[in-house]
Amino acid sequence: MAAFLGDPSAPLSVVVGSQIKLRAEINSAKALFGAQLKHDARPRVNGVSRGMPSHWLFWVFLILLVTSTQEASSQASGSNTYADLAPILVQRCVMCHSGDAAPLGLRLDNFESVLKGSTRGPVVKAGDPSGSELIRRLKGISQPRMPMTGPPFLSDSEIALFERWVTAGLPRGGVAQDAPPSKPTTLRPEAGQAVTYLHVAPILATRCSKCHAEKGLMGAAPEGYRLTSYDSTLSTADRVRVVPGKPDASELVRRIRGQALPRMPFDGPPYLSNDEIRLMEAWVAQGARDANGKVAPNPTGAAVRLHGTLRSGWRLDGLDLDIGAHTRIDKSPKSGDFVEVRGRLDEAANIKVERLRRR
Repeated sequence: MAAFLGDPSAPLSVVVGSQIKLRAEINSAKALFGAQLKHDARPRVNGVSRGMPSHWLFWVFLILLVTSTQEASSQASGSNTYADLAPILVQRCVMCHSGDAAPLGLRLDNFESVLKGSTRGPVVKAGDPSGSELIRRLKGISQPRMPMTGPPFLSDSEIALFERWVTAGLPRGGVAQDAPPSKPTTLRPEAGQAVTYLHVAPILATRCSKCHAEKGLMGAAPEGYRLTSYDSTLSTADRVRVVPGKPDASELVRRIRGQALPRMPFDGPPYLSNDEIRLMEAWVAQGARDANGKVAPNPTGAAVRLHGTLRSGWRLDGLDLDIGAHTRIDKSPKSGDFVEVRGRLDEAANIKVERLRRR
């Protein structure tokens, strides 16, 4: 019936085709039952017709015809219920958006939670896809674009399913494939498989991006560093926090280990588990690969700022430092002191220290 009534979410070809087909079938029905009416001049007994009048049969047939057309039109115009969307949410979204640690409290693992939205309010508005934050995030109109493990993001056809669902008024539909876990499950690579952004993104989403986002819990992202996408995580805008192939030289890794202060996540303890930290270390050590497994380029020349404990031989917690005539040393740091290191990366991703000072 959607196409018959001119549903704007249905393709034009479906609308026109359904109307033409329905009109032709109604005309055929009229002709058929018109002939039947002429032929079936039933005798009456005391003014009452014997049997059901033929025009009643016509209307019964018409109702059945419209119902059939409604079902066919609905199938042709695409999925419009939550039950049709749940498999996509389970596959691409609930790895982060489920359980108590869901970013901003936005759980996408069941129908009721999707309608409830986040701590900032509903993310879907019935009949208003353009005003629904969920649709805006899927399209990239609002940032960061979701899912956070993209690219690849959802296809145009998958996003269209969500838009039609919102346009249709957020119907629940049949039995949906809700996600059973009570908390997100971090993906683990198979034996011999490289660690990619796909494996670490759920950790960043549930433990880090609540603050390190454009509009996080603390307002703007601390120091402008956002952990809401692969590109922003590897950004070198002011300085580099992830040095591909060098976990010890990566500020992000040093923060979650507690070698640099304040330790992250800022809302810890609890901090990341040892297993989660090892996964992050492996991701960086293997080249900070994107979701497709491509190794990140070396950010030669990028600025670096690290904190840690100075060890003998000009090492920072085991990380060799390039100290020379180009280095400014302040406050006479000695082995065992907590220090700050500023410098830049050379072609081999070694740190050419420009300033070293005791904190």
